[in-house]
Amino acid sequence: MLDFSEAILSKLAIHQVGNKSNDEGIIISEQEVVVDGSIATLLTTYFTKPFKPQEFYNFSHESSLNLNEVFTYVKNIFNDKTSLQLQSINLAKHLYEQSNHPQIKSGELYVAYFDNCYLNDELTEVVGIFKSEQKETFLKVFPEGKSFTVNRDDGININKLDKGCLVFNENAEGGYKVLLVDNTNKGDNAQYWKEFFLNVKPFEDTFYHTKNYLQMCKDFAMEAFPEADKIDQMSLIQESAKFFKEEDAFDKIQFHEKVLQEPEIIDAFEDYKGNYQERNDIQVYDEFDINSDAVKNMKRVFKSVIKLDKNFHVYVHGNRNYIKKGFDEESNMNFYQLFFKEES
Repeated sequence: MLDFSEAILSKLAIHQVGNKSNDEGIIISEQEVVVDGSIATLLTTYFTKPFKPQEFYNFSHESSLNLNEVFTYVKNIFNDKTSLQLQSINLAKHLYEQSNHPQIKSGELYVAYFDNCYLNDELTEVVGIFKSEQKETFLKVFPEGKSFTVNRDDGININKLDKGCLVFNENAEGGYKVLLVDNTNKGDNAQYWKEFFLNVKPFEDTFYHTKNYLQMCKDFAMEAFPEADKIDQMSLIQESAKFFKEEDAFDKIQFHEKVLQEPEIIDAFEDYKGNYQERNDIQVYDEFDINSDAVKNMKRVFKSVIKLDKNFHVYVHGNRNYIKKGFDEESNMNFYQLFFKEES
């Protein structure tokens, strides 16, 4: 659980970071921003509201964790929060060096320090790193005598955080616990925030294990048996989702017995799992506690929809025996039969 209801935004630095490939440069602020009262509350909500306590990350580096720039700068802030201004400058320079994709937009970089934060009911401090890129047009209406005047202005929508990360002062030796948000960039240019600037990897907790196994089950159903009946694929996906929803802990043997059942499917699944781990460079475990948030989060992946040309979508939610596929020779077309007791 993540709780910022009593959080105090005690320090804040802001800099302007441009696109390096366009030689836009950076504008460094000489001192921290003094925030208090309603502005501090507003900024705290703007910075923290988009984050959900689901998939955590750790700072990483292929050689040594201490060579990860953001990890080092944040660690220095946690050790001495009066160094936030200096370390924020280092962060701005590091972000600029990574902003070399032509589609990366310039924007304000915020480095904040929060006291009185709670993670899983444990009191902790948080360093937040955020970037605003999108500007929106706002109308301002002012009374003027017995009438009104309307002006326009460009600013930041406080309900839309573009990019951000929260670093919790926990597990320092393992690269801290980090939450991410990136709502603006997709594809190759999205790598610069998560991979090039922050250089993080998923934190291997119950959310990580649950998410990976569910994704693997879905991929197995769709990839390993492309020649199988679509209904059988959907049935395997549904049974996998049902198992994770009903069980508190994952056990490979139980999963084999309740979901896969057939020996040839079990063997095929185990072979696929080995290749899946190597291909995706992840470790899939045979026993772990199931994370209910990860199960809910994966619902969108497990949508059981059969798309028929551009005419129909068949949503399969229940017993696969109530839907059958056939071929009509007269029309030379495939068809599905649906069996039901009541119509609503």
